[in-house]
Amino acid sequence: MIATKMIPDFSAPVHVDQVGIEERASRFTKRSIKNETKLNGLMLALNMIDLTTLEGKDTNGKVKQLCYKAQHLHDAYPGLPTVAAICVYPSMVKTAKAALGNSGIKVASVATAFPSGQAPRDVKIRDTKYAVQNGADEVDMVISRGKFLEGEYNFVFDEIAAIKEACGDARLKVILETGELVTYDKVRKASDIAMYAGADFIKTSTGKISPAATMPVTLVMLEAIRDFYYKTGKKIAMKPAGGISKSKLALHYLVMLNETLGEGWMNNEWFRFGASSLANDILMQLMKQKTGVYQSANYFSID
Repeated sequence: MIATKMIPDFSAPVHVDQVGIEERASRFTKRSIKNETKLNGLMLALNMIDLTTLEGKDTNGKVKQLCYKAQHLHDAYPGLPTVAAICVYPSMVKTAKAALGNSGIKVASVATAFPSGQAPRDVKIRDTKYAVQNGADEVDMVISRGKFLEGEYNFVFDEIAAIKEACGDARLKVILETGELVTYDKVRKASDIAMYAGADFIKTSTGKISPAATMPVTLVMLEAIRDFYYKTGKKIAMKPAGGISKSKLALHYLVMLNETLGEGWMNNEWFRFGASSLANDILMQLMKQKTGVYQSANYFSID
């Protein structure tokens, strides 16, 4: 718990150097990553993925298939790590929990009227408690962007704190929906509010709004995490989500993570990718490393 005297005045203006952020983020994409380092990076990225299905047409069968895929990535390439988690709606948590068994893969559940967040707080709390009671290890909530954009920062803070309490032992990922916040200043302010209110992770996006994750936005959030750690001694995890579908881009994110936060964040306890399509691209790249030729994407299941 953060001491009250340490909580900043959220009404104070925040200024992020837009040009500086974009230049630094661009430099991370120019690093050359070769051979063994690339292989290790691909393995690490795979182990950081939250495989996700969040559609109105989700069925128990689809969720079971996704869980099967998560547990059998090593069938084509022995020695592969598992993904970090399966992310589903609260109604599918029980199915995912049973399907994953003792695999060690976490079950994450979106909640709080995902993706819009347009619901009363008591509904959001019930949504969260339902997910946790059914076995969710992690909860992905969305902030009330309308309230945030109206400048009602204490409302946003209190709501996150209430959801954190409802999570019990489950870890809380707070989705900012950065595509709707628009500016880096607002992303930084929302990041700070979420961390001081009790977030275990801060997350860029729902994947339902464009733009989703970008490297400059993620860098703003990583720097917020770094500054929060320096001030409080508390580590916060990060999850860029949406738009990260290629292995090369994922490796650039890992370079940025390492150079901004350091080795202590280079594992799936402290960093995740919300990018299901990324898993197939990594598998294709790993098979290329193993066999010398690319396999068709048709060899890998979409779900």
